[in-house]
Amino acid sequence: MKKKICILGSTGSIGKTTLQILSQNKKDFEVVLLSGNSNVDLLISQAKKFKPIYIYYNNFYFKDKIQIFCKKNKINFIDNLKSFKKIKFDITVSAISGIAGLIPTLDIIKYSKKILIANKESIICGWKFILKELNKFNCQFIPIDSEHFSIFNLIENKNLNSIKYIYLTASGGPFYGKNIKLSKVTPSQAIKHPNWQMGKKISVDSANLMNKVLEVIEASLIFKLPINKFKIFIHPQSLIHAIVQFNNGLSSMLYHYNDMKIPIINSLYNNFPKIENVDEKFLMEKELTFSDVDLKKNPSVKILKLKDILNESGYILINALNEVLVQRFLENKIRFTDIIDQLLLILNSTFVKNYLKNHQIRHINDVFKLYNLSRSLVN
Repeated sequence: MKKKICILGSTGSIGKTTLQILSQNKKDFEVVLLSGNSNVDLLISQAKKFKPIYIYYNNFYFKDKIQIFCKKNKINFIDNLKSFKKIKFDITVSAISGIAGLIPTLDIIKYSKKILIANKESIICGWKFILKELNKFNCQFIPIDSEHFSIFNLIENKNLNSIKYIYLTASGGPFYGKNIKLSKVTPSQAIKHPNWQMGKKISVDSANLMNKVLEVIEASLIFKLPINKFKIFIHPQSLIHAIVQFNNGLSSMLYHYNDMKIPIINSLYNNFPKIENVDEKFLMEKELTFSDVDLKKNPSVKILKLKDILNESGYILINALNEVLVQRFLENKIRFTDIIDQLLLILNSTFVKNYLKNHQIRHINDVFKLYNLSRSLVN
């Protein structure tokens, strides 16, 4: 029997990669729901090819166009994920980017047997709410970012007390090993990741290692381990995605070609797929190099030492501030180096430290209140 698939964020990089996999495995999967945002034409093209039963869409500006398409093609249009009655997806892929993915992720869990999450912002800002829904509806969770997918597999059935450190690897981004003045970097330079094809925002995060800061926070939440259990290594080849060092002197690492198809398809098939047409030349890689992070060139990593900030509210603040600052850089309103300089300046401010002491996240609405507040802190 085909597994029923729901894809939140089908027009983004993870969504498109997932659909590529599904198009090659039609005998195993049926796409039941697709959703997108501003790329309406791509969403319509995907719907024509995969013929879903539902399209979820709530972007006001293009809503009429999608509704007309759905009516002509006898597809159920929904703008509220709470409107289902009798449906259960075998697998949901949650890949809506940014904080916009949090509420749809929370809403879809009750209808899903298994959810694959690639949205780090949702986990960083709302993990306790996601975890509550996962437990309530007995929904299996698998992280599909390559680093967290690797950790997930490396520590499965392991006692957490046996772990000494977990190392997340970073490519170093487009400027690693280059003599370049970072204050003069342009957005077009910053988004040229050397090993992965990703969206603009995450590519900028990779260029200044902010993505690793966010991934450490995410991993700390998912795997219930303190921040100080995690370390970051620069690994330009992007073939080792995580290393787990155990207290007994042994270490384990997960090695795979730098293609998001691999963690996604292994999660779809519970690690027993047969992957066709994978470039196996990476197995001949003669050199795997690792080095420590240069804090002068990558001051973002200093955030992981700010003890007063590393808490539930602080994580939301870090994520939201970074999101705003990256967008300003992409709009050429600030310099590349201003992203982290301004972020550290705000996080170290007396106002922020006092605010975090006196405010806690009790309700999902508190997440968005703090998110909106943080946006106002950026000049």
